[in-house]
Amino acid sequence: MSRYIRPVVFALALLVSVGVPVVVGRAQQGGQQNPPAQPAKPPTGQTQQTPPQGQQPQGQQPTFRLPINYVRVDVIISDKQGNPVNDLTSADFDVTEDGKPQKVDSFKFINLGTATQQQLNATETPREIRNDFDEQSEAARDDVRIFAIFLDDYHVRLGSSMGVRAPLERFLQTQLGPNDLVEVMYPLSQITDLLLTRDHDAIARVIEQFAGRKYDYRPRNDIEQQYANYPATTIEQIRNQVSLSALKGLVTHLGGLREGRKSVILVSEGYTNVLPPQLRDPIASMPGYGNPNRDNPMATDTGAAASANFFSSVDILSDLRNVYDAANRANTAIYSLDPRGLATNEFDLSQPAINQQTDHDTLEATQDTLRALSTNTDARAIVNRNDLAGGLKQILRDSSAYYLLGYNSSLATADGKFHEIKVRVKRPGVEVRARKGYWAPTEEDRAKALAPPRPGPPTAVTKALSAIVEPPRGRVVRTWIGTARGENGKTRVTFVWEPVAPLPGAQPGDRPARVSLIASGPGGQAYFRGRVPDVAVASTASPASPGTGAATTAGPSRVVFDAPPGKLQLRVSVEGSREQVLDSEVRDLEIPDLTGPQVMLTTPAVYSARTARDFRTLTSDPDAVPTAGREFSRTERLLIRFDAYGPGYSVPGVTARLLNRTGQAMTDLTAQPAAKYPQEHSIDLPLAGLAAGEYLIEIKAKGEAGEATELVAIRITA
Repeated sequence: MSRYIRPVVFALALLVSVGVPVVVGRAQQGGQQNPPAQPAKPPTGQTQQTPPQGQQPQGQQPTFRLPINYVRVDVIISDKQGNPVNDLTSADFDVTEDGKPQKVDSFKFINLGTATQQQLNATETPREIRNDFDEQSEAARDDVRIFAIFLDDYHVRLGSSMGVRAPLERFLQTQLGPNDLVEVMYPLSQITDLLLTRDHDAIARVIEQFAGRKYDYRPRNDIEQQYANYPATTIEQIRNQVSLSALKGLVTHLGGLREGRKSVILVSEGYTNVLPPQLRDPIASMPGYGNPNRDNPMATDTGAAASANFFSSVDILSDLRNVYDAANRANTAIYSLDPRGLATNEFDLSQPAINQQTDHDTLEATQDTLRALSTNTDARAIVNRNDLAGGLKQILRDSSAYYLLGYNSSLATADGKFHEIKVRVKRPGVEVRARKGYWAPTEEDRAKALAPPRPGPPTAVTKALSAIVEPPRGRVVRTWIGTARGENGKTRVTFVWEPVAPLPGAQPGDRPARVSLIASGPGGQAYFRGRVPDVAVASTASPASPGTGAATTAGPSRVVFDAPPGKLQLRVSVEGSREQVLDSEVRDLEIPDLTGPQVMLTTPAVYSARTARDFRTLTSDPDAVPTAGREFSRTERLLIRFDAYGPGYSVPGVTARLLNRTGQAMTDLTAQPAAKYPQEHSIDLPLAGLAAGEYLIEIKAKGEAGEATELVAIRITA
């Protein structure tokens, strides 16, 4: 869903930043208006101003309109020790746009304080981020800091990555406040998989798996396998392109969340397109093979080779410019964190001997690339220093105390060009950092932003689509829970889990091996307690007859138990092969009563097959294990099973349709009833004829006692 929403939000934020009139109403989800978020108690030192006449108080979400030429600028003012300066007034600032003075119309000092202060000042429990809607609404708050940690494993040595884990984990667990939002990205991560979270411990577990791969060209996935036999220089250039394009995508993604300041912590040892002759192996995955300079420490480049190196260096500078231009457009600061600390050389003893001058020049060149990214995005480069923890604290200080200035631009142009902003402070001896400018919208951008909004999809469609959002990167499994009629008026609950794709660098012992599950009712009565797959049954019900207590079924990732209708709490703990806990979750459910007189449908179960033989096996196996995932390739074929109930022993009429992601009908599907049990139905859906995208399967049962509808969302990849 984020692929479709975020570009629109980014365009909206861009237009707001330069003052296009934008009317904003209350967001809706689930058919009800979300209540406005309660404003957090301002931390000590924060200045609050009475809203200008005609504006609503902070904490409400009214309809409002910004002037046509309004520009926001966030400014960080610090003393020589790096501490924030918090006693300036609007009269202390001079702002120019393209060299022309601008009058500051709005002024505010934001002080979010330390993690302890945030906890003391909190008036509400921080909202859990479950989907894109939560992410967008929470990221827009002024009392929320946003951090993205980019773990550039392609450009960090293994030893350096192990050393940087502890400072990053302490930063997450001791420096960040309960409201702060964080996400982690690797060079090969998908932007659509990113979701900010307040679960800082989960992010710390991801950091714990960080393993650098600098100069290690062994392929780890299908993508890398495609160019494993390329020359080392070519692979290094490919890695630069992958990492920098991913970093550019990350800052653009953050720009779509809000217009205010965001921070990226780039963990990297820098970039270079040039390798010394000793490392230019013709086949990167075969170190030393066919390289005549491997054992010649004095080998250097001259003539044409030196000229080629110069142009390669120019290329990397151009790539860096693309990244920091995108960061400035998105108002995102890139803090470079070199995990080497106080570095004396670029190459270590694990590599062939390289002459000292080449080593020194390469080290300086890589460090300069990190400084360029930070300097040009109004951030700091934590380079060539051993105090990484101190550098991380400075990042937090920069994001915790800053001034928000607003002015009505005297230029007010829609030329689509970059307009330079300069901020000066009259007080001497302070450091001033502010966004360098903004990209003005075009007339086309304005027209799109001012156009009436298209009607959104029905609430049921939006709710169904939220089920296909991939788990946050801190989660290690995905789950599916289905309900059907049980015995003696109870509801049969099916719990299925499957592992998500492992994070880069994850060790086999750190991957999920089993799930410990406890299902209990409001009074503490246990309906199921045990492990999946090796379940040790511990239920208060007698398992003498099938389905009356906790029991496992065929397949290593499923458990079935009966529970009375009403509230149910699931405690899920994911364990590794060494029985260590990888993740845990508590989930509250409402178990439906499927014995009533109205028309009802069970939760549709989805099964996937890649071959015709697999599909025949599925159709002949009534006890097959459904899949928990909802992303499939066009080579797969789906089988969807469900039951339809009417009053007594009657069976309602059942229809099915394939819908697009907006809820519009595309084609009818056949819901085939079973010969022996007519309430059981199945749908055969080959995916080969569908384009990549998101779809819904609508199942509707209708009879004299009413009708019931279920929607199943799926995502199809190429």
